[in-house]
Amino acid sequence: MLGLTGPRHRAGALLAGLTLVTAGVAVQATATPAVAATPHRILFDDGHAEEAGNADWIISTSKPDPLAQDSSPSSETDWTGALSSWGVALQKTGNYSLKTATSALTYGGTSATDLSKFDTLVLPEPNTLFTTAEKTAIMTFVKNGGGLFMISDHTGSDRNNDGEDAVEILNDLMTNNSVDSTDPFGFSIDSLNIGSDYPSAVSDSTNPVLHGSFGTVTKSLIANGTTVTLKPADNSAVKGLVYRTGYSGNTGAFFATSTFGSGRVAFWGDSSPVDDGTGQSGNTLYDGWNDSGATNAALALNATEWLSGASGSSGGGTGGGTGTCTAAQLLGNNGFESGSTTWTGTSGVITNSSSQSARTGSYYAWLDGYGKATTDTLAQTVTIPSGCTTAALSFYLHVDTAETSTSTAYDTLKVQVLNSSGTVLGTLATYSNLNAASGYTQRSFSLASYAGQTVTLKFTGTEGSTLQTSFVLDDTALNVS
Repeated sequence: MLGLTGPRHRAGALLAGLTLVTAGVAVQATATPAVAATPHRILFDDGHAEEAGNADWIISTSKPDPLAQDSSPSSETDWTGALSSWGVALQKTGNYSLKTATSALTYGGTSATDLSKFDTLVLPEPNTLFTTAEKTAIMTFVKNGGGLFMISDHTGSDRNNDGEDAVEILNDLMTNNSVDSTDPFGFSIDSLNIGSDYPSAVSDSTNPVLHGSFGTVTKSLIANGTTVTLKPADNSAVKGLVYRTGYSGNTGAFFATSTFGSGRVAFWGDSSPVDDGTGQSGNTLYDGWNDSGATNAALALNATEWLSGASGSSGGGTGGGTGTCTAAQLLGNNGFESGSTTWTGTSGVITNSSSQSARTGSYYAWLDGYGKATTDTLAQTVTIPSGCTTAALSFYLHVDTAETSTSTAYDTLKVQVLNSSGTVLGTLATYSNLNAASGYTQRSFSLASYAGQTVTLKFTGTEGSTLQTSFVLDDTALNVS
């Protein structure tokens, strides 16, 4: 390839306003979640006395499908239930398909609410014990890649007076099942009744539950609830995210996450934070969802988003995350021959200008090369299936520069992996004017550690105030198997 003899002049806009979604690839240009090609499938349980007493832990009185009550809800009162704010918020994104289970939970059956047809199961303060078969179904679902959201309440919260409360029922699920009873999630629920508190989130700017598409979590709410004791020796993946005032480490975790097999788990120690204060007539409810001292809505919604990604598909997974992986190349428009489609970034980056040359075809991506202070970006969001053990990112890079230094990196190109809120999860490489050479060189990286996640691959070129450096990309690929 011939070197660039002079500074580049910006071409016409080729990347303005990109929103195309292709199979296996969802472009996400803002903090608002992009609409998934096939919505993530969430099942809310209502088969274990979740409406007993004053409880009303449902997203809608229409079951199994809340859309039968209102097919296009705009406010939480369009659906009836103390969890309707949660349900409506998910529905309005266009990324979720919501159903309610009113009978026994199964996995691998033919029922419309069989767990194999969903990506996440929400257990909102169950008040009857799960049967042996149900516990096997739930644990198998999670082990195979499903997300499990367990919401407890304080000890003694036996709303139907059958001798069992949510603390006992959820502990029984974890310790008395046929799949794994050896502390599979790495935590146990404490037998406590904490009257009131505003537990605080830990400082972790990279955590997708605390810093997700639905906002930043700072505090939650306890209005008679409990906590968990963490046991990282049993499961090193367990994390306390929100802690009771005065507690840290392995005790006093009010909100915690973990993994099991290919799946993900979240725990919340009180049902009050997801209670929106409205529901069926006759129930005494409390609006914790909108409590001004907490950020409960962001916590519930971010956690749901994180759990739903466990099954590793931009289209809502493979039915409880069966852990399968079909060999494929995941990047859309990977050779740039479709022009502006699929990628997002700075206007004019994708081009067929004759001032540089494509490695193959006519189009390529050209970042910087102006000989003045400039930042160009190019990005694409992709979901890496959880069952894939190989995820190989590759691209061809040509660096052309007018810089003469052999020791100072004046202009740089960073290759990074970001989460859905734009937080950098990792920097794969940084290239500079010092990497200038004739022709293209293939660069390769493993993204296997991001299996089961939706991530954004981003190239950021930053050029100094004088002397151009061009970073030219072509023939990208993300091959999984």
